[in-house]
Amino acid sequence: MQAARLHEYTDDMSEALSIDEVDRPTVDTSDGVIVEVEGAGWCQTDNHIIEGMWTEYVPQDLPLTLGHENAGIVSEVGEEVTAVEAGDPVICHPVQTCGTCRSCRLGEDMYCDNSKFNGLTHDGGFAEYLHTSERAVIPLPDGVDPTDIAPHADAGITAYHAAKKAVDELNPGDAAVVIGVGGLGHIGLQCLRAMSAADIVAVDLKQSARDLASELGADDTVDPETEDVASAVEEFSGGVGAQQVLDFVGRDETTALAPDITAAGGDHHIIGYGGHVHEPAQALVNGEFAFRGTLVGRYTELQELVALVDRGAVELHTERYDLDDVNTVAERLEHGEIDGRAVITPP
Repeated sequence: MQAARLHEYTDDMSEALSIDEVDRPTVDTSDGVIVEVEGAGWCQTDNHIIEGMWTEYVPQDLPLTLGHENAGIVSEVGEEVTAVEAGDPVICHPVQTCGTCRSCRLGEDMYCDNSKFNGLTHDGGFAEYLHTSERAVIPLPDGVDPTDIAPHADAGITAYHAAKKAVDELNPGDAAVVIGVGGLGHIGLQCLRAMSAADIVAVDLKQSARDLASELGADDTVDPETEDVASAVEEFSGGVGAQQVLDFVGRDETTALAPDITAAGGDHHIIGYGGHVHEPAQALVNGEFAFRGTLVGRYTELQELVALVDRGAVELHTERYDLDDVNTVAERLEHGEIDGRAVITPP
C-alpha cells in the first residue's frame, strides 16, 4: 500500500514526507483492528513532528507514517473483537491504550502507561490502511461521513476536552475568549456555544476567521493587529475579564495576554503550542488565575463529540487533498493558508 512517511526531521515542508510502498498492516493481536482509511486530518502537530519538536517527549523511530486524525471502514478484526466488525464505519481515537494500568482504570486514556500514539510513536493514517485496536475505535452513526469527521479524532476531541473543562467554570453571562479560530478554534467555539450560556469573543488575525467565528456564534470578534485585545475584552466583559480563555495559538504573544484578559480566579487554557509562558509568579498570585494545558482527550469525550456532530451542533470546515498532496498541505498550513481543517484522502 501507499503511505506518506517521514524519513528525517526538517524545517522544509516542501519535501517533508515521501510516498512509499509499504506492507499493508495485518491483525497481529486478538484485539487488533485494521481500518481502511477514508480520511486523515492534517494537524499543526504533524508539522511539529516533521520539525522534530516531539523527540524530547516521546520515543520516535524513523521512517514513520504520520497521521493521527483517522476515520474509515473496518476491514479486519482480531478474534476477540466484539465492538466492531468488517464493514463498520469508525473514527479512531489517536491513542491505543492498554486498559489495565492505573490511568486507564481511572478513565484517563491520555496518561496510559503503555500507550501507542498513531502518527507519533507508531505508524499513522496517511496511508491506505491503519492498524489500531478495539479500545480505540468508535462506531459512527448512520449518515456520518468518515472522511468529513476524521479531524475530530484529534482536533475535535482536543477542542472539546478544553471546552468541557472551561464550561465547568462558566456561568450564564460570563465572558469566554477564543484565541485563534482555525482548525481547532472553530470547533472549540462551537462546543462552547453548544454547552454553555457564556458570552464569547473570538480573537484572530484573519478576517475570514473572524467572519467564520461570527457565523458559528461568537458574540464579538477582535482583530489583534488593529485593536488592543485587553481593552476589547475589558469592554466586552464589563471590566471583569474573561472567566475562561481558550488559546488555540499558544505562542508567546497569546500566552502573554493572560494577566490582562483573564478574570480573577479564571483559567487560560493552552491548546495550541510552540511558544512559552513567560509570566512573573506575582502575576498569577495577584490575579489568582491559572494556566491549564490540554492533551487531546478521553475516549468517552470523543464519543460525546460524535453525539454533538450527529445532532448538528458542531460542524467541521474541511478541505480535501489527495495523499500525493501532503507536502503542499504542510506548506499551506505553515503559512496560515488553510481555513478550517485539511483532510488527506488515500487512494
